[in-house]
Amino acid sequence: MSAEPAGAADPARTGSAGATGATGAAGAGPAPGRAGPKRRAVAPASRTRQPTEVRRRLILEAAVPLVNEHGARRVGLRDIARAAGVSVGTVTYHFGGVREIIGEAVAMEIDGYYGPLGERMLSAPSAAEGVEVLVEGVFTAETDRHWRLWFDSWAAEDGQGPDERQSRRYREWSARVAELIRRGTAAGEFACEDVEETATRFNALVDGLALRRLRGAPPLSNAQARAHVRRFLAAELGLPAPD
Repeated sequence: MSAEPAGAADPARTGSAGATGATGAAGAGPAPGRAGPKRRAVAPASRTRQPTEVRRRLILEAAVPLVNEHGARRVGLRDIARAAGVSVGTVTYHFGGVREIIGEAVAMEIDGYYGPLGERMLSAPSAAEGVEVLVEGVFTAETDRHWRLWFDSWAAEDGQGPDERQSRRYREWSARVAELIRRGTAAGEFACEDVEETATRFNALVDGLALRRLRGAPPLSNAQARAHVRRFLAAELGLPAPD
């Protein structure tokens, strides 16, 4: 692999997000006989090259809030580079384009959300307590960003099919939910006839509630969403009906 470029890439590859990408007239330089703007010296520490994985993660973390604010369709390479504090050339050195960046950013977000939640629910003393951890974790003040990023990435696929990294993580999450239900059924805590089908319906319900919550029409609070999930699981698992 060639050395990482220090300058910007071909402008034709650098889309921009609406007004955020405006940079003035293309190709304009200083007037004849007039000096251009002085460049600020970069501190030696700032010029130190970071490991590839560190730089890639920096770019991905910069992309997440941009997608949440503007939507995946309105975020370009120039916007991501600016937010990450790197050149467009650096972004294109590490990634093939915006679609790849957004796909990996969503995968990173899924890992950061589902990973810890799955560990907490499966490490609970009982399956019933694990279900409560699950219900409390799917709709919180912090999860709106996760759902918005995920749904927006789906909407921006343009018929290219789902990103395999996201699909794989979604299957892994569904398997963990099924594992929790299976554990409770084996211990006599739950009465579930078809674990896989229940896990599938659970995830479909959560996805639907998340989409309705983000649309806000009609309004749906996190507490209301959790109440719907509790009632569903009580009916599916033979648990006492919630108050």
